[in-house]
Amino acid sequence: MAVEYREEPCRSALNRVQGMGFKWSLNPYMGCVHRCTFCYVRAFEKRADRPSDARYGTSIRVKVNVAQVLARELARPGWKRESVAVGAATDPYQPAEGKYRLTRGCIQAFAAARNPFSLITRGPMIVRDIDVLQHAATRAEVDITFSVPTLDADIWRKTEPGTAPPRQRLRALRLLVDAGIDVGVGMAPILPGLSDDPALLAEVVRAARDAGATGVWCNILYLRPGTREHFLDNLARDWPALLPRYEEIYRRGPYPERAESEPLKARVAALRRELDVADRRARPLEPPPAPEQLALAIQ
Repeated sequence: MAVEYREEPCRSALNRVQGMGFKWSLNPYMGCVHRCTFCYVRAFEKRADRPSDARYGTSIRVKVNVAQVLARELARPGWKRESVAVGAATDPYQPAEGKYRLTRGCIQAFAAARNPFSLITRGPMIVRDIDVLQHAATRAEVDITFSVPTLDADIWRKTEPGTAPPRQRLRALRLLVDAGIDVGVGMAPILPGLSDDPALLAEVVRAARDAGATGVWCNILYLRPGTREHFLDNLARDWPALLPRYEEIYRRGPYPERAESEPLKARVAALRRELDVADRRARPLEPPPAPEQLALAIQ
């Protein structure tokens, strides 16, 4: 797949957010080459009259000055050092980060300002930045989430075509946790009829615990216009027998019926307790891993 990278400066780095579990977000890039079929950002793209279909992820805006703009915004007298969610609308460790290092620069800006932040990714490349993440975590609260919806190879390949294999993410998680950083697993989104199988759920929670995850949470698939059309088109291609079930579950809107979502969340919570997922980090922060360990995590 050919990808266009557009190097464009930004006027602002921090975005005010409403209706979410956080008030501020930061996205060093616009667009994502991971091309996950279920990505909720497709809905925002459709609303902005930009491609939300298979073309999404073929044009990436690179906010080349984002770290400098962020540093200025964090230094404003009125800024209250509120926590910022990094990667809410793009993956901050998609392949472009290897060249541009924008996420790394933003972490350094947060550390300099003693500002808390959270970060969510599917990218094992994050291990490159263990040094700056450790430094930031000594100055403010830092928490990382690796998105690992499933370990099933077939489901992963068909729904997350541009991402690193889930077990690579867990190897990276282990290195981060061993370095003293707070890293959990987000099982999101769980797909009805696919990744919600009890054995598959248990497999992820068990693997997260074994990798040292400090916590595990889950969300079920959310389908707004833009995401809905693209996901259902791919579902019809890969698992056509499931299409009637999805049309029933999501007949009233983007959220599934509570009868579908609540038992699933309860099941994951029970697994978290049964398998004893807990924060077992050593204190204080450990030295960074050796280079050969970092290379293994991203292979």
